[in-house]
Amino acid sequence: MNALGLSPAVWRTSRRSQQSGACVAVARLSQVMAVRDSKNPGGGNLVFTLQAWQAFSQDVKHGTHDL
Repeated sequence: MNALGLSPAVWRTSRRSQQSGACVAVARLSQVMAVRDSKNPGGGNLVFTLQAWQAFSQDVKHGTHDL
């Protein structure tokens, strides 16, 4: 999806991540979830299907991706 397709996106960041400065911004559009670096919003975006984002979110909640 090109930048033009993300123009209606409303980006948000976690309140918890703002203290450390290491955060991402996310935006939900009708069919996709977009992710970007909040410190470099013009640096590019990752776009996921809603199903892929939901699966990833559930994995994070269950500790699958803990370091």
